[in-house]
Parts: sequence; structure tokens; C-alpha cells
Amino acid sequence: MDAGLNGDSMEKLKGVRITSLDDDDDDDFEGQENEEEQEPTLEEEEDDDDDEEEEPVTLGFVEKPKHSWSLLRQLFPSKAGGVPAWLDPVNVPSGRSCACDICGNPLQFLLQVYAPISEKESTFHRTLFLFMCPKMSCLRRYQHEQWKCRSKNSSRSVKVFRCQLPHLNPFYSSEAPRLDGTDKPSRSGVALCNWCGTWKGDQFCSSCKKARYCSQQHQVVHRKINCQQLSLSSQLPNSSSSSGETTSLEIIKAASNALWLEYEIINEDESELHAEMSDDKAYDKPLISKKRTDDSMMSLVDCFKGDSDRKCWASFQERIAKAPEQVLRYCRNANAKPLWPTSSGRPSKDDIPNCSYCGSSSDFEFQVLPQLLYYFGVKNDDVDSLDWATIVVYTCRASCEASVAYKQEFAWVQL
Repeated sequence: MDAGLNGDSMEKLKGVRITSLDDDDDDDFEGQENEEEQEPTLEEEEDDDDDEEEEPVTLGFVEKPKHSWSLLRQLFPSKAGGVPAWLDPVNVPSGRSCACDICGNPLQFLLQVYAPISEKESTFHRTLFLFMCPKMSCLRRYQHEQWKCRSKNSSRSVKVFRCQLPHLNPFYSSEAPRLDGTDKPSRSGVALCNWCGTWKGDQFCSSCKKARYCSQQHQVVHRKINCQQLSLSSQLPNSSSSSGETTSLEIIKAASNALWLEYEIINEDESELHAEMSDDKAYDKPLISKKRTDDSMMSLVDCFKGDSDRKCWASFQERIAKAPEQVLRYCRNANAKPLWPTSSGRPSKDDIPNCSYCGSSSDFEFQVLPQLLYYFGVKNDDVDSLDWATIVVYTCRASCEASVAYKQEFAWVQL
């Protein structure tokens, strides 16, 4: 999503009208949040709005991939749902990094954004990976915990990892991808969990001795559907190579019910898109009915407790309505600010932790909008359904070169 991307890569970052943003914060933390959250001053609100309007923003839309190979890691995709296309396929995160700090279950892959920085050789390839626990109860807890993320005792149910590689690296050719289905990585990756296809499969099934798991939780859930399914899939064409690297075909057959639907993320410049839409009515037919949208919006407005929230929401709606199917907003500029749905629940500068590897400030890079949940088929029909107003990702300003392959960044959730 960087200006230094080639044309083919820039095509990889279309699709939903805003879905329900019902604020289901649980009462357990309501009093504590009110104490900890501070309303921004009017000057701060105006500064945020001015900065956001001035910075060029890239919008992300989702669509089904055109080819079965479109989202393979050697093509450096931006994608949502399914399994991650790890940039470094060997040194993937492990241990506690893979799990929700609140319930202990393995995190689920939400999306990844390919965002190289052309000014640095070490960031010739650069991808940001976003994971979260699918339990709404954990997301509510994290909303409370994020206020103390500058301390080392906070618990996270949403995690971001940054991985970057120089032009010359052991995993990919230095030549540009041909994008015809013949591109291959220079090196295979580590064997992944046969259930989630996300984390290292460093535990073997005690029954079939073939299936690999990242955790005891996934071994237990897989036993319920019969581990012979994995034994059969391993005999299919395109199954695991001799190196043990698990392929998408196996994972999809074994864990299709456990993963969110997979999409390619396509990007469009916001200003150019607005100019096109003034003449083109292609977006006049939303994927979600206007009645459902209006009902959802009114239910949220009724929850607002002050004029600042209403003003912020009106500004948010006006901006989003110009391209209502956007699921992601990206802008890695020094003055860039996220587009907040409400004024309450926004972090101050002191609430955003510095980079834990080099100490640099963490800056806004992109945010995820709730429209993505519609594509994933998540229905907000009860209080336990997953939902958010926005997820804002902050990354190291220096995009530092710490020794660890996947550096953990920070996500702020507004419910």
C-alpha cells in the first residue's frame, strides 16, 4: 500500500455498506471505562479532522480472488480471512504470541496488508498481520485492558505482527512475480496446524500420528470430526510436500468451518474514487439493505451520551458514505489520523505504547471497519456476536529491524 509498490502489487489491496455497530459493552467495565477514558478537547477534535482530511488515504475493498493462486505468499497478497500467507514462512510467531491472553485459545487470522516502504532496503517486502480472538467477551475485556497497554501486565485478544524482508532474501526470487500461476517460493515453510492452518504444527495427533496441531485446543476440536479426514487429505494432489509444509488444500478441507471466508483486498485511492463516483453510479446498489442500515445507525445514535459523540459519528458517516463498501483505510503518513466513529473511547498519545523493540513512537497505519464482518457472515443477532466500531493499528515509526522475524505492534479497539 506504499507509494513504492509496483502496479501489480498495488492492485492487491472492492466491497459493503455499514453493518450494525451496536455498542454491546458489558456493564462490568462500564464504570471503569468512564473513569479512564477522557473526552478530547474541542481543539483536539478539530485538529484530528483537519489532519485526516489533508492526508491521502487508500481504501481497501474485498472481493473473491480471481485465481486459486492469487493469494499465495510468493505473490505478496493483501487478504482477509482464510489462513495467513506468512511473509517469512519459517520463523512464524509461536508460544504465547499465538494465543488470546484472556481465554488462552489460539487467535484467528483476520487480515494482512502488504505495505512495503520503498525508502529502506530492509522493508522492500513488508506485511502487517492482524489476528483476534473470535469471542466477543474477550474483545470487550480487551477494550478495557488496552487502556493500560503501556504497562507490561495488559492482556490482549487482538494482536498485530509486522514482518519485513530485504529485496535479496532466502524465501523469494529477486525477480518480479509473473502473476500467471507459475510463481514459486524459493524455500518451503514450516509445517502448520492442520486445523487452523495458521500457527506452527509442532504437536502430533496421538491417534493418527500424522495430523499436526498448534495447540491442545485444536487437537481436541479436530478429534471431534475424526482425524481420518486429515489422513485422507494428505493423499490428495497438492498435499503436504516432503518438507512438511502444509498446503491450503489440506487446511481448507479440514478446517473450512473454523475459518472466516477468504477474500482478496483490493485498494483504491480515496480521492480518485470519489471523483469517479461523482459520475459513476456503480455503487448505488449496496449489499446490505438500506432499511437494515438505517435501523442499525439509529440504534447506535440512541446510545450516544453527548453532542461530541453525535458530531463525531456524523462526520464518520459522511466520510464513509462516499465509499460505503470500504473495509479498510490505510495511510502511513506522519500526520495521519484514524477516522473515529465516536469521540469517547479514543486513545490519547500517552495510551499508545512505543515500539517495544527500539523505543520509537508508534504511529497510525491503518484501520479496519465493521463492514468486514458482513463478508465473513458474522451475524450480530445477540450480545455474544463479534462486533466492533473500528480496529486501529499503530506501528513502529522507524519500522525497526529487530532480530525477531515478527515484531508485535499495537491495535486499539473501539466498540
